[in-house]
Order: sequence, then C-alpha cells, then structure tokens
Amino acid sequence: MTVDSMLESIPPLAVYLVVGLIIGIESLGVPLPGEIALVSAALLASRHTLDIDPLWVGGSATIGAIIGDSIGYSIGRRFGMGLFERLGTRFPKHFGPGHVALAKQLFARWGVWAVFFGRFIALLRIFAGPLAGALHMRYRYFLAANASGALCWAGGTTAVVYYLGLAAEKWLSRFSWIALVVAIVIGIGVTMLLKERTRHLIAQLEEEHDWETLRQPPA
Repeated sequence: MTVDSMLESIPPLAVYLVVGLIIGIESLGVPLPGEIALVSAALLASRHTLDIDPLWVGGSATIGAIIGDSIGYSIGRRFGMGLFERLGTRFPKHFGPGHVALAKQLFARWGVWAVFFGRFIALLRIFAGPLAGALHMRYRYFLAANASGALCWAGGTTAVVYYLGLAAEKWLSRFSWIALVVAIVIGIGVTMLLKERTRHLIAQLEEEHDWETLRQPPA
C-alpha cells in the first residue's frame, strides 16, 4: 500500500475529531502537539484527492480550543493556584515554578489579552484556561478573548497552510505527501525552539527574583 492510498483511506470525520480532541485536551493544560495536528490536517485538506474540508478542519480546531479552554478555566477556578503546585511536583518540566511564574507575569502584563495571544504561544496555550480561572478572571471577558483567539489562530493557520499546500502540490504532484512530512518536521523544530526560548525566559526570571531577594534588607 502506497502513502497516497493510506492517506485516501482516512475518513474525513476522523480527521476533524482527532484535531478537535487533541487541541481540546491541549487547551485543558495537557502538553500535546495541537499545532502540529492542525497543520497536518490543513495540509491533508489541500490534497484534491482527499475529501477533507478545510472549513471543517478550522471549525473543529476552533471548537476544540474553546471547549478545552473553558473546561480548563472551570478547573482552575475550582482548585485555584494550588492546582499548579500539585501539577508542578508531578510534571516539573511543564508546570514547574518557573513556568507558572512566567505565565503569571504575562497575565499581569497583558491581562485578558494574554488569553487571546496565548493561543499563538506554546506556554500560554497550555496555561491560559486554568490560570485565568485560578486568577478569577471574569468569565465573559475570558470567553470573548478565548473564542476570538481560537478563531484567529485556527482559521488563520488552516487558511495559510491550506493555500501553501495547494501551491506545493503543483510542484510536488507525484510526491505531495512529502509536504506533510516537511510540515511535521518544521512544526517539531518550531516547538523545540519555543521551548528553548521559554527556558531562557524562565532562567532570566529566576535570576531577577534571586537578585531582588539579595537586595532586600535582612529582617
């Protein structure tokens, strides 16, 4: 069985459900590759031999993001900041004190805009819902920022990747599946770069905290 025939055997409904589920779970606070799933589905939609609708891809991603963030908001509202302390002890690479401190700093600086732009930033995409709830952000403001951010992120990403995929298929008509592999590799690379950038910001924040502690006069 060739790669093309394998791709053609994938039911469109399964693609929509998987995209919505992965992005929804990621929005709950679970570190899953939501962006890679969305990019891959949008590229599949650009294949004229497949019956995958880009509108449904973007729609499922948007719905998954809104529902996932809303559930995350409810969980954060229910358990408060203690939730992140418990998660930090179990998953220090994703919910360590530095990650929480950086996310709180971004929320303090941007306010409700942190929810909107958080959809485009790997760290805030995981923290936005639960942290907004833990900080008791008003839900109507959260929902407005959450929905608009999800729509812009999912719709914009799907549209850009879809039309790039159409252009790529023109040049890679015999090996168009290569574009899917390249997109996944690029997505992984971007994710790793963002994680490295996050580690750098966390280290910088910890250094500033240590410096402020040293400057404080002894009690």
